[in-house]
Amino acid sequence: MGEVNLLAKLPKPKRSVQTRRTAKTPEIIETSRQFGELHFDGPREYGYGGRWIPVAEDVVQHFGLKRGDRVLDVGCAKGFLVKDLMAVCPGLEAFGLDISEYALMRCEPEVIGRLHLGNALKLPFPDGSFQAVISLNTVHNLERADCVRAVREIQRLAPGRGFIQVDSYRTPEQRATFEEWVLTARFHDYPEGWLKVFAEAGYTGDYYWTIIE
Repeated sequence: MGEVNLLAKLPKPKRSVQTRRTAKTPEIIETSRQFGELHFDGPREYGYGGRWIPVAEDVVQHFGLKRGDRVLDVGCAKGFLVKDLMAVCPGLEAFGLDISEYALMRCEPEVIGRLHLGNALKLPFPDGSFQAVISLNTVHNLERADCVRAVREIQRLAPGRGFIQVDSYRTPEQRATFEEWVLTARFHDYPEGWLKVFAEAGYTGDYYWTIIE
């Protein structure tokens, strides 16, 4: 298990914490946690977007993925990363799972039939059925006990070949900034706290942190 930044090549978003601070309301938080139209396709304050080819290249290289291998993206949204994984590694069997029916019904055309509606707490696949399982900025949307359950599920599907990225912070100042920004995360902690979650789950894969600065 090790710390590795597989999202290093993702373009850095231009975040205005001041704008989020003044715009964030209990109603916006509740709406964002429904993971529906406003979250994925609404104004930026509801919080979604991404360009994934460079990340897909690094995921394929990191895990040594090849034609015929199976990889799962837990929290896949509309399947952007699933699509790009198949683009950079032809013949790769990439799949996704997400809790949002809205996102899956509006998925990328290339991934129709590859995305599953489901919850990270109970992944509907057999033990050891993937060469890699990734989950980017998803697990923290659960309460702590459920984070442990979700991480345990990722470990079950790909022992030692997982990658999880979650919201975190290294200093009190970063924590304060994060708490002004956060919409959907129900659990967050310093890296040491997350490492305790991983240990409780028996997780042996890799991990990294999303830090708002």
